[in-house]
Amino acid sequence: MSRAGLTRTVRAERPIDLAPTLAPLSRGRGDPCHQITQDSAHWHASRMPTGPVTYRLTQADRHTVDARAWGPGAAEFLDGLDRMLCLDEDVSDFDPAHPKILDAHRRFPGLRMLRTGLVFEALVPAVLEQKVHTVSARASWRKLVRQFGSPAPGPAPVGLLLPPDADTWRRVPSWTWHRANVGPQRAQTIVRAARVADALERAAAENPADAARRLRTVPGIGVWTAAEIGQRAFGDADALSVGDYHLAAIVGWTLLGEPIDDDAMVEYLEPLRPHRYRAVRLLEISGYAHQPKFGPRTPLTDHTWH
Repeated sequence: MSRAGLTRTVRAERPIDLAPTLAPLSRGRGDPCHQITQDSAHWHASRMPTGPVTYRLTQADRHTVDARAWGPGAAEFLDGLDRMLCLDEDVSDFDPAHPKILDAHRRFPGLRMLRTGLVFEALVPAVLEQKVHTVSARASWRKLVRQFGSPAPGPAPVGLLLPPDADTWRRVPSWTWHRANVGPQRAQTIVRAARVADALERAAAENPADAARRLRTVPGIGVWTAAEIGQRAFGDADALSVGDYHLAAIVGWTLLGEPIDDDAMVEYLEPLRPHRYRAVRLLEISGYAHQPKFGPRTPLTDHTWH
């Protein structure tokens, strides 16, 4: 393949808001697998079934995305780009009543879900984020990928890396998990999932509900983790992250002016099925989502050896 790579342009009748659509792929600033360059291009490195790929996506106009890809998985990635960006999704039944959600939907009509089909790629960082501060989980992700990842193919930006494959994750030594500030429970969950990674990848061909059930057969993967995976790998617009440390309170403060718990959140958002996650994303990207700050944050958990 030439240095120029392979190219494809996708267009849709409904707008495509590329930046907020791709945002869930990034695990924070410094993510070794995802970069946004000064020209507003979105770069990502993945492992497709046919091999590694580096891809670059740019917003050509409100309805058009230009793509360029390098590596053995480039053709497969480009062939599935319209599916990844959920250009086939139907939002005609999304009719929110709350004025904030309605306004956000009007302002961001091109927000799409993500359907990468790459289950294990979404699984590892989701497990790392279980029951710990996001800042700690993302630091662990950076440390582990920089240690075990490999250079992204093509003329990728400096520092862009492919995430480790399942076999590599399965072989990470216990002491390395500790040094990356990952406790035994999360480490064991990733290792267990890595052992059945091929079976988990097949979940991408199922409907989102069945796929989530397949994921939850792995000990250590519950409703929250399955939802986080579904939001990225399955294009699941209803994948509500029940059990999130902050989400119920944010939804309560944003929509009701008071905090609520998970049960109340599920009940309140029930009329929005099958678009509950879409509603949450709209609140996030519109700037409506908020909660008051009360007192100091809970302490960061440190699993490293000293």
